[in-house]
Amino acid sequence: MPKVLVKVIPFAKSVRVEPILGGLKVHLTAKPIEGEANKQLIEVLAEYLHVPKSTIIIEKGQTGRTKMISY
Repeated sequence: MPKVLVKVIPFAKSVRVEPILGGLKVHLTAKPIEGEANKQLIEVLAEYLHVPKSTIIIEKGQTGRTKMISY
């Protein structure tokens, strides 16, 4: 399974994904409350990576802004 380091920016004005050195920076409009941002992150990454949402797993960083994602 490929792994990607993702830096999440919640409360953004728009949703976008930017490649950065060593991973991705993902701007989300969702709040980091009750898993809303993680849910939106999975949806955005599934579309960006062209994989089903069910294959994306947050391995590390469930409650932080820096996450390790596998898909």
